[in-house]
Amino acid sequence: MAGDAALRRAAEQWLQWDKNPKTSAIVKQLVAEGNVEELQKCFGLRMEFGTAGLRAAMGAGISHMNDLTIIQTTQGFCRYLEKNFSDLKKRGVVIGFDARAHLSSGGSSKRFARLAANTFISQGVPVYLFSDITPTPFVPYTVTHLKLCAGIMVTASHNPKQDNGYKVYWENGAQIISPHDKGISQAIEENQEPWPQAWDDKLIDSSVLLHDPYATVNKEYFKDIQKQCFHRNINKETNLKFVHTSVHGVGHKFVQLAFKAFDLTPPFAVPEQKDPDPEFPTVKYPNPEEGKGVLTLSFALAEKDGAKIVLANDPDADRLAVAEKQESGEWKVFSGNELGALLGWWIFTCWKNQNRDACAIKDVYMLSSTVSSKILRAIALKEGFHFEETLTGFKWMGNRAKQLMDQGKAVLFAFEEAIGYMCCPAVLDKDGVSAAVITAEMASFLATRNMSLSQQLKAVYDEYGLHITKASYFICHDPKVIQQLFDNLRNYDGENTYPKSCGRFKVSGIRDLTTGYDSSQPDQKAILPTSKSSQMITFTFANGGVATMRTSGTEPKIKYYSELCAPPGNSDVEQLKKELDELVNALEKHFFQPEKNNLQRKTENAICIQPWPESASKPYETGRTEL
Repeated sequence: MAGDAALRRAAEQWLQWDKNPKTSAIVKQLVAEGNVEELQKCFGLRMEFGTAGLRAAMGAGISHMNDLTIIQTTQGFCRYLEKNFSDLKKRGVVIGFDARAHLSSGGSSKRFARLAANTFISQGVPVYLFSDITPTPFVPYTVTHLKLCAGIMVTASHNPKQDNGYKVYWENGAQIISPHDKGISQAIEENQEPWPQAWDDKLIDSSVLLHDPYATVNKEYFKDIQKQCFHRNINKETNLKFVHTSVHGVGHKFVQLAFKAFDLTPPFAVPEQKDPDPEFPTVKYPNPEEGKGVLTLSFALAEKDGAKIVLANDPDADRLAVAEKQESGEWKVFSGNELGALLGWWIFTCWKNQNRDACAIKDVYMLSSTVSSKILRAIALKEGFHFEETLTGFKWMGNRAKQLMDQGKAVLFAFEEAIGYMCCPAVLDKDGVSAAVITAEMASFLATRNMSLSQQLKAVYDEYGLHITKASYFICHDPKVIQQLFDNLRNYDGENTYPKSCGRFKVSGIRDLTTGYDSSQPDQKAILPTSKSSQMITFTFANGGVATMRTSGTEPKIKYYSELCAPPGNSDVEQLKKELDELVNALEKHFFQPEKNNLQRKTENAICIQPWPESASKPYETGRTEL
């Protein structure tokens, strides 16, 4: 290690503080071997605390999720909360965890949650620590239900098995937004040395400050989501069968209970995937958003048991994918935008049937993220309620929903294309449990009208206008190439000039939320918040198409989202699909230039994406992509 004094000092400091025998042994061995390359991976760059908290691989050093970095993070968060809440020691915090574990480093979500609880309790702060694994949405629900100051969920959602994360909610029940992330990050830097008793988590078991909200929250959550149950008699009698998979995560028990709460016959559970397993042995990548590859076992069980609909949660049960067997025998996996259209239609229809007062609609809102389909806007325009667009991520939708609710407004629904849905105002975040059971009730109701979900989706598009979307991504492991790609778009035909066309498609408008430019505004300034640390440009085309290019928050991806909208009555689906395909092909050829930039296309073989190298200079804001 000669010549690399900073790494040596970082490793020595680590070994003074780390009491985990597995991670300290890893560092001792690397020091003894003089393995500079691996030490650089462990100590080159501290995990950055963003609006989504932390997310990284489990392992040794400041670049990874482990006992010591959890203690340091929680010490900083505790001090930050003390500054912001004079009654923190009266109200307290909630902590939940999923089933992730990493044998080689001794890390697990449960272990991290206990260490975090110990940190708060050592400072006299009450902790509501779930005694067992729980879905992520139960944490924001508990924050608001028990009127706590904050919440922590230890999860890496659908990331690869070696990862873990630390997700933070504020007292309003929504994920934190700036400037809280910066304030917490600064407090972490100021509180790195473990406090006395930081490692002795056994102390919490006898503490009067430790509470278990598991039983109470399970009871109250299912009572609250029943407010979204409008067809109990149909639910009791339906012959429709469902299959559910929790993809080796936490969702199985809770979806079963949700069906029971709605008087629906519980879904068939995929036996190989229903129990939590941190190895995720049956899937390449535990993300139902990837589609049919993750749902193979679900389809097989559905065929065996005669089920027509598959419901799939990601491992922390905050997302939902849905598939339906078609008359042809093929399975259709709905995109996030398609299910968003169905749920938006259904939830508004249910609200309208319950509210005959014509004036009530003036206080009704729905939200979606800026990269999601504009179908809710079309429904809102025709039906007379309000639609608002936010930046990408439920941190923005959750906080905006709370603002509107505090003004006496009714926020019925919010969604984003990445299969995230907020169907119940009791949870100000995406919730795959309530979304699953509400989807099941919708399908059961439609079955009494001899309609499938696919047929109802067509009916929605017939009534409100066809909205065809296409989204994908390219993989690029070189942040400099990504920066250059976006710089080229901002200096396309000379300095500070954006493209006027993309192949044969004329560009009619540009919004750049990195620089704050918006050609559609009189002062050319974007209305939505901007961030110089992330890349995001939206192009509007003369043919009515819209395409957004953006960087991912936690993975080496450049994503794109495209949509073509047609007015009601235009039923030429194939022509619109052809037009959108041609637009996307032009976007890839002229704006991404994959061959020139050495970009890797999304393929089945490229699904298992590794997080950014710890030492990389990342061209994005850490909190941008949600867990």
